[in-house]
Amino acid sequence: MQRALTIEPGHLRRLHDRLAAAAEAEHLLDIAYRTIDTPVGSLLLAATETGLVRVAYASENHDNVLDTLADRISPRILHHPARLDAVVRELDEYFHGRRRAFSLNLDWRLSGGFRETVLRHLPDIGYGHTASYARVAELAGRPRPSAPSARHVPRTRFPSSCPATASSDPTAAWAAYLGGLDAKTTLLELEAAA
Repeated sequence: MQRALTIEPGHLRRLHDRLAAAAEAEHLLDIAYRTIDTPVGSLLLAATETGLVRVAYASENHDNVLDTLADRISPRILHHPARLDAVVRELDEYFHGRRRAFSLNLDWRLSGGFRETVLRHLPDIGYGHTASYARVAELAGRPRPSAPSARHVPRTRFPSSCPATASSDPTAAWAAYLGGLDAKTTLLELEAAA
């Protein structure tokens, strides 16, 4: 009679941690990820060796986001929190009102063309300020039309590192924000309180 093999959960965690650390050391880990709890809900953070490649709200379904990363970048993805320690530290400082700008390395490979141009100009708006989509388009070098920038801002890959934008109907624009109206409101209130 064979006995069932029982494995302690702590042993599996340690084994996973060793595997992830070895993959990182051998440059076999293309995407490391972790989740954190924040005032805007659970965020999935994903980073390549280049830098932060994706921040996702729970409303986006973290498993779907990981599947998309596997399809678009690489299937070599592991839960490896250590690669994201600096990201977590800066987000924690941001949510506690001690950080107004991020100094993270970013991997822009999921963005390109006008979308990337818009995203790269969002920090020009400044902490605690809002800007219309028309202004964002102007900053990106396309003062007319503003519709392309309106399509890109709510879907930004780095939601907590971008300032707020507003359309002529702010409720509709904020609701289109990936994190939803509650997340956008929380971020606006956080920066307004500073």
